[in-house]
Amino acid sequence: MKRNFSRRLFLAGLGSVCGSAVMANAPARSLRPVARPSAVRSGATRSATSAEALIAQANLGGEVGFSVIDPQTGRVLEERQGGASLPPASIAKSITALYALAHLGAGYRFTTRLLAGGPVSNGVLQGDLILAGAGDPTLDTDALAGLAAALKARGIREVRGRLRSFGGALPFVRVVDSDQPDHVAYNPSISGLNLNFNRVHFEWKRSGSGYTTTMDARSGRYRPEVRVARMTVADRSMPVYTYQDAGSHDAWSVARGQLGNGGSRWLPVRKPEAYAAEVFATFARSQGIVLEHGEPVRSGLSGAELASHSSVQLVEILRDMLRYSNNMTAEAVGMTASLRRGGRISSLEDSARAMTAWARQSLNMAGARFVDHSGLGERARVSPTAMARAMAVVHRENALQPILRPFAMRDANGNVQQSHPITVTAKTGTLYFVSTLAGYMRERNGRDLAFAIFTADTARRARFDSRLGVRPEGASAWNRRSRNLQQQLIERWGQLYQT
Repeated sequence: MKRNFSRRLFLAGLGSVCGSAVMANAPARSLRPVARPSAVRSGATRSATSAEALIAQANLGGEVGFSVIDPQTGRVLEERQGGASLPPASIAKSITALYALAHLGAGYRFTTRLLAGGPVSNGVLQGDLILAGAGDPTLDTDALAGLAAALKARGIREVRGRLRSFGGALPFVRVVDSDQPDHVAYNPSISGLNLNFNRVHFEWKRSGSGYTTTMDARSGRYRPEVRVARMTVADRSMPVYTYQDAGSHDAWSVARGQLGNGGSRWLPVRKPEAYAAEVFATFARSQGIVLEHGEPVRSGLSGAELASHSSVQLVEILRDMLRYSNNMTAEAVGMTASLRRGGRISSLEDSARAMTAWARQSLNMAGARFVDHSGLGERARVSPTAMARAMAVVHRENALQPILRPFAMRDANGNVQQSHPITVTAKTGTLYFVSTLAGYMRERNGRDLAFAIFTADTARRARFDSRLGVRPEGASAWNRRSRNLQQQLIERWGQLYQT
């Protein structure tokens, strides 16, 4: 197995932080599992249900492909349609995590700064104040409140210029995937200056014959209202939401007939730099510093640093990204890694191509093609064998396993089996009629196997319009059957390859 993945980068970075840390077709050829003599003697091969029988029982349609590899030897133990080119969905984030660790290092921190656009004299800034982002995907309202307090502590009491924002550390991305509905919060804009995962909180309450609405940038401690995103209640039943770029703000409308007595939800932000600047100005005002808004800084960023906020270490960001499958985080860290890697990166597509080239070379992922860093775009294609091979390549360095989420093994009633003999750490991926799982399973004897399972009915997926935001009929049941099949395959491998 090809092993040109950088051991030095991971041992110097991750180790020090973590401590110990389509249509259904038959495979082109019959690939038999290679059972070791101990498994044969135990009768495990006789008791394990065949993969084809499990797949037939799942009744998914479309394609089912998988690959399971012994990472110690690189030997493929079993595969089915291992070379099939299928949508990876969110398991692409595991590759993004490896890409970011390799190019940025586990201890990397994003730093958001306040810069002086002129001299400071007796507490007065004779120039602009610049809120300069560095692509931090975790910057929140609490952090901006801290920056405003730090500015006051620095002795600044007046700004003669304007507040200007800088988001040019990353290429601006209006949406991750244009095939998604306008209102879904998992498809926000991406910038070098982000806030609250570029989401705004919309809340409504019935008031007499109408409704009161608020749009705020809430986080752990604060809930400042904003004007950069605005909502009107429209006298209609459908569509539930509409969006319009109103120049100075995001203009949303919501159907009165869908509101009920009250509720709330997160909506995506399409003007992230203005959003962050407005919220910062609110906290600066609470510190007695009144700011007038100016035009964003597009190039030529400079100025003395007055205050800064640093994120937690990258390895912690990636652990949360994999746990909560946050798309904005994946895109921000992926583009930051591409810029560090070098070359011209002017769009998300450019960055995805750079990650694709790296994954093919460093992770031995032949044929892989990524269109983003989150897996939201369904045009991405990866084969089960390529994904399992990537898991195997980095296993020796323990590069990914410590930050993957435990995958719960369940009984027939869906209850978690705490004492199940097989433990799994993996990343899941889900789109309508696409379900994927990739990671590691640990046998009773403590040996790890790397695996990837892809299920996809792309023909069925193509029959509905994902932009409508309506769950297609049968999607939930299909996904449950796919998840059940994934566990059954893992249990099969546990029977076949235990020692």
